[in-house]
Amino acid sequence: MELAGLSVREDAVGNIFGRWDGVEPELAAVATGSHIDAIPYSGKYDGVIGVLGAIEAIRVPKRSGFKPRRSLEVILFTSEEPTRFGIGSLGSRLLAGSEDLANSLKTTTDIQNISFLDAARSAGYSKNEDDLSSVFLKKGTYSAFVELHIEQGPILEDEGISIGIVTAIAAPASLTVEFEGNGGHAGAVLMPNRNDAGLAASELALAVERHVLDSGSIDTVGTVGILELHPGAINSIPSKSHLEIDTRDIDEERRNKVVEKIHQSAIKITKTRGVKLSDFHVINQDPPALSDEAIIKAVETATKELNLTSKLMISRAYHDSLFMARLSPMGMIFIPCYKGYSHKPEEFATIQDMSNGVKVLTLTLAKLSSH
Repeated sequence: MELAGLSVREDAVGNIFGRWDGVEPELAAVATGSHIDAIPYSGKYDGVIGVLGAIEAIRVPKRSGFKPRRSLEVILFTSEEPTRFGIGSLGSRLLAGSEDLANSLKTTTDIQNISFLDAARSAGYSKNEDDLSSVFLKKGTYSAFVELHIEQGPILEDEGISIGIVTAIAAPASLTVEFEGNGGHAGAVLMPNRNDAGLAASELALAVERHVLDSGSIDTVGTVGILELHPGAINSIPSKSHLEIDTRDIDEERRNKVVEKIHQSAIKITKTRGVKLSDFHVINQDPPALSDEAIIKAVETATKELNLTSKLMISRAYHDSLFMARLSPMGMIFIPCYKGYSHKPEEFATIQDMSNGVKVLTLTLAKLSSH
């Protein structure tokens, strides 16, 4: 960012901001950006394109002599992926003013029992403060936020379309569930006498799939991404099980009904299998976000000026944009990715598609910063 001529600052949790002051710097800025963190064994395009592309989208008009009326700001969000502390879009949630998250992070630890605050301090952040409210931004800080991202799905590539213009971001909910049984020796405890926490977890995983399919909409999805058994030995009946469940929909009410059905299934399983439901915790249950009509129009105009094909579409993955929508009007630009692959090493986007995305972002930012 500094090499691009931006003035750089960092906040108490590691969100990084690079600003190009406009002709009228007192006006609310136009922001863009994404994240560079990743889940294990993933690719190198998710998020990164939206950060490097954002920097390039500012370097180009800077070199050309363009003078934005509004300031332009690149944001590199910290911890978009929930890999370490189990909280997705941690940086943008805090920017959007989540007091619940700020308070819970005071006691949040990773699997090695390292607290979030200790981790932040070891990285050079939050050195002398436990109050993370300093990260919060006021609504209206930005006049617009636009994020460039790979689609993470196959539609654009399959249809031969250059640019996806996001109209809405699906609403995510994340759950943790734990069962406790009696455990025991795999050979000595007969089947009728077992209270198997592992089978309880397996039954709930299948229930998640059933409830999602029964919703009646292709937009409802559910995933059991983590299923852990204790003690984890081949000759030991699981005495404890831990599941982490992700379910999403563009319809918040429909998604919430799925969450409630999962809860009811968990309760039912305790009765049929004689296990204890020791934890059923909704980590987050966020509302969907709609893209701003003016930003959609600006992106559409940019694609036409560049003679690129485009398609209005929904983002079923959630992004930092979901939470930035709580601060300002929001929009997203998608580019194709190979076979729709994401969150795996085969994730890939061509130079041409990345170039198209950056060009559209550049023109969009120029238009939004001139108003």
